[in-house]
Amino acid sequence: MAARGTGFFWTLLRRCRAPGPVRTRTGPGQHRCASSLPASPPPGSWTRLSRLAHRDLYRLSITDPDQFWGSAAADRLRWEEPFDRVRDCDLSTGKIRWFLGGKINVSVNCLDVNVEKHPDRVALIWERDEPGTEVKVTYRELLETTCRLANTLKSHGIQKGDRVAIYMPVSPLAVAAMLACARLGAVHTVVFAGFSAEALAGRIQDAQCKAVVTFNQGVRGGRLIDLKATVDAAVKSCPTVQHVFVAQRTENPAVMGQLDVPLEEVMSSQASVCPPEPLDSEDFLFLLYTSGSTGRPKGLVHTQAGYLLYASLTHQYVFDHQDGDVFGCMADVGWITGHSYVVYGPLCNGATTVLFESTPVYPDPGRYWETVQRLRISQFYGAPTALRLLLKYDESFVKKYDRSSLRTLGSVGEPINHEAWHWFHRVVGDGRCPLVDTWWQTETGGVCIAPRPAEEGAAIVPAMAMRPFFGIQPELMGEKGECLSGGGVGGALCISQPWPGMARGIYGDRQRFLEAYFKPFPGYYFTGDGALRSDDGFYQITGRMDDVINVSGHRLGTAEIEDALDEHPDVPETAVIGFPHEIKGEVPFAFVVLKEDSGLRPLVLQQLRELVSTKIARHAVPEHFLVVKRLPKTRSGKIMRRLLRKVAMGTTSDLGDVSTLEDPSVVEEIIEKKNSVSLREEVASQNKYTYIYCLLFTVFKVKENQRYSF
Repeated sequence: MAARGTGFFWTLLRRCRAPGPVRTRTGPGQHRCASSLPASPPPGSWTRLSRLAHRDLYRLSITDPDQFWGSAAADRLRWEEPFDRVRDCDLSTGKIRWFLGGKINVSVNCLDVNVEKHPDRVALIWERDEPGTEVKVTYRELLETTCRLANTLKSHGIQKGDRVAIYMPVSPLAVAAMLACARLGAVHTVVFAGFSAEALAGRIQDAQCKAVVTFNQGVRGGRLIDLKATVDAAVKSCPTVQHVFVAQRTENPAVMGQLDVPLEEVMSSQASVCPPEPLDSEDFLFLLYTSGSTGRPKGLVHTQAGYLLYASLTHQYVFDHQDGDVFGCMADVGWITGHSYVVYGPLCNGATTVLFESTPVYPDPGRYWETVQRLRISQFYGAPTALRLLLKYDESFVKKYDRSSLRTLGSVGEPINHEAWHWFHRVVGDGRCPLVDTWWQTETGGVCIAPRPAEEGAAIVPAMAMRPFFGIQPELMGEKGECLSGGGVGGALCISQPWPGMARGIYGDRQRFLEAYFKPFPGYYFTGDGALRSDDGFYQITGRMDDVINVSGHRLGTAEIEDALDEHPDVPETAVIGFPHEIKGEVPFAFVVLKEDSGLRPLVLQQLRELVSTKIARHAVPEHFLVVKRLPKTRSGKIMRRLLRKVAMGTTSDLGDVSTLEDPSVVEEIIEKKNSVSLREEVASQNKYTYIYCLLFTVFKVKENQRYSF
């Protein structure tokens, strides 16, 4: 176990106390716009509107967005100067501006407002790598730490508009660094503390960062990660960096160089009060880099007021947040989920939010649920990839812990398959907790489609995102650019009205932003995802549009095929891509992970073919299978399908940017596996000999293979 660390920050944390508040429970488009209000809506407008039924509130958000968003912004946020215009937007040109004329400071809304109301309420619970060593930080203490850090940055020349890279694992100091930048008007870009030096350098260079904030080391899954060494290697090629602020996560000393500043030592001599900078609503709040379809990361820009309002509103309504809840989002702050639902949304709502430093399986697969029991978590928000990992283990790892505090479950990052949904709902939630399958993107700033908000008792359909959030008006577009009406249809998912949480651009590349999101369907925001709309008007996300396969004129979503394959008890995970075919145009190519104790491989593959044929159609059956040990995933848990396409096509000489991969070596493993087998054998094209062999095996091994029945 790594040592705790020393310094001012750690001394401050030792003073933290447990939460004081008592838990309470309560009861259950137009493409162009340029609206002007004479003044911000009068105080109390949102309080009155929020009493409306959810369906009426949604209708208002679509038919009168000025009243809806104007009232929400005026009442829910504290303004240094009130806005005089709700919005000035035109999706046909990509113009997005909200709450014009207003001045605000995000850190004031997240900290000062809450210190005035409940200074000793716990803001952060840092669930450190070792179970049972959690650290609690009150709103008062987080404000003091943030101000000291902001004064430290200011004393080293950081000012409004400067970009600051934060290369830290999830921790109170990482949150304070984000809020310190927000207090000064500096623009933070948090880089996941697992990226390589090259990937970090690329982001620092693109953002032209003036400073970097980091730890000496990180601790995850019982292992030490040398963060300072990575930063040292990165900044060698980053001439804009003037200072590297280094904090101590462990007691192991860091080698300090000319650019380096001992962060905690300098913070201890700084004032605990820092006047907040009044900022325009559309000033940059942060840049966040995400993978693009070209493989080149793009720095998406989010601004002050609109982003904060949307993060706080979605946090409250999607997850049914109530005063006194402990909100458990398992994401890292290096991703948009961590920004919106670990930091800004919960803190703006005065919540107690959990910072999870470890992994789902350290020290054993019960870690999540032991944490739920110990911290009394009310809402648990995690990724399907982690759930699929955990469902492979015995249910006793879940059942032995008390999960009665849970009220809402949520999934994020990718469409959740049926097996994982039912396991999450039945085993983790005991069948009593609503499960919200949320769809959104780095670009959207917050949840856009989810089962909530909904009227009390409204249906939740397994593995379906379902309902648009307030202000979100989805449209499904056909191949010719036409809007598809009615139910039982599928197409490209677009949104026809602007909303405050939208990204405002790609840093330094306006044209790329317009071409990616607004040129494909003029007058609409194009998500890049496909979706189905049911007869009930609910939305099912099918995956990225480049994950749609056209087999002899039949359009197939890869997610649908993967869902069918994942129903096999010996298949924890799959990834399907399109593979060229001289007659059919494309055929499905399935990369399949099998459990170690699975039966004879040809039998399992034949069963997978029959499963897809039964669940979908014969033309959906993968033409090729490649059995692999694991799939290439980003650190946020998404499968990097473009790499699988290159492997399948044999075009692996240039893999492009792989910096977001959790473990780049997995690609080499898959390449070696494909090269070592014949397409006729392991990749298993359908043929009668495999079928006959499997049939004979089934006859002679009936008992052994009873577990494969469906």
